Amino acid sequence: MLTNMGTNLLGIGSRIRHDVFGIGVVINLKSTGYTISFVEEGVKVIKIDAPLQIIEAIELDGDTVSMFDVEVTLSRVLQKWADLTEVVPLGDKWKGGKMILRPGRSDLASKEIPIDAFFHKIVMMRDRLRVLEQRLNASALDDEDKVNMQQYITRIYGSMTSFNILFKQPEHYFTGGKSAD
Repeated sequence: MLTNMGTNLLGIGSRIRHDVFGIGVVINLKSTGYTISFVEEGVKVIKIDAPLQIIEAIELDGDTVSMFDVEVTLSRVLQKWADLTEVVPLGDKWKGGKMILRPGRSDLASKEIPIDAFFHKIVMMRDRLRVLEQRLNASALDDEDKVNMQQYITRIYGSMTSFNILFKQPEHYFTGGKSAD
């Protein structure tokens, strides 16, 4: 393991060990320091001349990547392969609200459900459908069976579009197959 003496700049993707924050990866380089994503401590900015143990040095490239690009890419990779749930915000107008379910019979009591709890279940279901879709695509089924199952999953997404009003951002909406009208 080499020690960074501040003379050679590390490129994005370099793996390091910091005495306080532990193991991390350089995700951005600025004139003031490295932006490093640490496994246990999150993202920190470390001065370029700070002592770092270099686990794997990546050559500095003139084509730098922004922190935002790294975050978006890393989020997509983690969602795809780690079955992680992304944070999906509830629409502001629904925060703190509740759903009231009134039965058609007067002898039964109404049921109140916090919208936040209901929304969380909808997001979990959507994420599990995505994982199912990924596992289906990676399965040993023949192509015809995969296509048939994929179409079924798409119809499920289409059935869930009524819940799109709860989402804050349109990119989180359920989308089904578009009709060929």
